[in-house]
Amino acid sequence: MPLPVELNPESSLLARFGYEVRRQRLAANLTQRQLADKVMFSTSMVGMVERAARKPEKAFARRCDEIFQLDGVLMGLWLMAYRWKDAAPLWFRHGLQAEQEATALRTWDPLLFFGLMQTEGYARHVLAGEPGITAEVLEQRLATRLQRQTVLSKSEPPHLWAIIDEGVLRRPIGGPKVMREQLAYLLELAERPKVSIQILPYSASSTCGLLSAFVITELPGDWTTVWAESSIQGKVTDEPDIVRSITTRYDALRVEALPQYMSLGIIKRELKRWTGARWCGGSHRNPGRMEGRA
Repeated sequence: MPLPVELNPESSLLARFGYEVRRQRLAANLTQRQLADKVMFSTSMVGMVERAARKPEKAFARRCDEIFQLDGVLMGLWLMAYRWKDAAPLWFRHGLQAEQEATALRTWDPLLFFGLMQTEGYARHVLAGEPGITAEVLEQRLATRLQRQTVLSKSEPPHLWAIIDEGVLRRPIGGPKVMREQLAYLLELAERPKVSIQILPYSASSTCGLLSAFVITELPGDWTTVWAESSIQGKVTDEPDIVRSITTRYDALRVEALPQYMSLGIIKRELKRWTGARWCGGSHRNPGRMEGRA
């Protein structure tokens, strides 16, 4: 029988699932064979799941939840790891994998906050804006986005350099309450030693980043990839010419961006403005307008 493998639960959702199954099994004082009998799967299946060597079936996750009285914890992990991820295009899965293994992330988005920096409320409104999205798919995508954010809470998180267009601070995604929470969260993130936030002000008049959002991902072994997005589909590549072009574009944006201490001052100013704002109707599909309180 293979020796137990000490999984790093932060390495992937599959590892998180296997780690949790093994932890719960040991806490219940069950052997792999005893758990296998209870969930009606083979002992080898239990072993492979605990080693993150095999994708568990939905019934396996559901029965483990029942046995360990976890109230859907493992089913939630199963949904995040497989139902949405497997349905995602290959480029997106490659981007997620690189993101989880990154030593550094350099991000730019002219329209929205970077996904790893979004609050749940902000992310929900962004994702809900896709035409025709169902409630089930929305919850799956939201769960995936929130799970991605755990990379910033790892014992050794990647360095995160984020350049944010000033207009993103003023775009009314979800209304004043959601925006207040989002900007407050940015200030919280900025206190972390490996997070740097810079605002590209209106006064910069920079146009080199207006065409698309992108993420430059640095990985172990001096390997760099680029994740560039569009309204149709994204692309993840390590082609040297593209990486060099996007890196040059990022450096140009960073030259125009404000230093962090000034950027945080702008975020605090906008947070104060949202605190004094009232919402004039609207929803995630029709955001309405925002007015300052008289």
